[in-house]
Amino acid sequence: MAPPARRRVWLPIFLFLATCLSTFWVGMTHWSPTDILVWGSGSAPRMYDHYLSSPDIELRRELLQYAADWRTGFLYMAAMLGILFAHEMGHFLMAVRYRVPASLPYFIPVPISPIGTFGAVIGMDGLRADRKQMFDIGLAGPLAGLVVAIPVLWYGVQQMDLTTPGTGGFELDLPIAMKWMMQWMQVPGYQQGMYINQSQLNPFFMAGWVGLLVTGLNMIPVSQLDGGHVTYTLFGKKAHWIARVFLVVAIIFIVWAKAYNWSVMLILIFLMRPEHPPTSDDSVPIGWFRYGLGVLSLSIPILCFPPMAIQMA
Repeated sequence: MAPPARRRVWLPIFLFLATCLSTFWVGMTHWSPTDILVWGSGSAPRMYDHYLSSPDIELRRELLQYAADWRTGFLYMAAMLGILFAHEMGHFLMAVRYRVPASLPYFIPVPISPIGTFGAVIGMDGLRADRKQMFDIGLAGPLAGLVVAIPVLWYGVQQMDLTTPGTGGFELDLPIAMKWMMQWMQVPGYQQGMYINQSQLNPFFMAGWVGLLVTGLNMIPVSQLDGGHVTYTLFGKKAHWIARVFLVVAIIFIVWAKAYNWSVMLILIFLMRPEHPPTSDDSVPIGWFRYGLGVLSLSIPILCFPPMAIQMA
């Protein structure tokens, strides 16, 4: 047998540190990372405007104000990376357990995005995993991520106060699970169906929201996303029809709701191919417990995915 390929180490470490910096920067700027870089618009002044129209002391004052919010940046970074790390380690450790070749997590920093990252991915030789192994590897990530995301979100919701009208450059749509939590915890000022404005956010709430978003996206039942792994191991080739029906419904929703911000995600899914490839042995039984857990996990995208996500205010 050929010797196993060595895992790349330095690139995953570099990307992890870069994602730490990008999420820290986004949190420190209260999820407006481009304010210092772009022209202002409307009535909200931007730092670049101060640079053009005011003495240098005004720019320094603004920079010091951002620097004073380092605690918000650190808390958001810690909570966000904790959720993503747990998710990816769920996949990685399960792959190691079954001796399926897998890379270390590659985190994706996006310092100009309001959330600071596009999550993380793991490269894996899925053709080496049988049906049961693929089920365990696919579902371990979302479950591990939720174990961290739910307490983070719970603490963030406890700090929410929506009695003051919100302001800011964007607002968040809430998934069903967050709406239930907000109602059950009786957040002051919360009304069913309302969006959360940028000024009303705290680092734990924002990290929890992103954690649910990432988990909901990954559990979509298509291609080689986590949800695609689960549906294929549950239903075999019938999962291909589930993926096709889902994509048709997604296209109809995007056009009907004018949610064109999801178009890029849809294109990526088509590029990956919607159908899940076969495992090394599709005949391996998964047992009644895994089957029940898998069917229950299909509710994750319904509960965790915010249909409109981030909307510009």
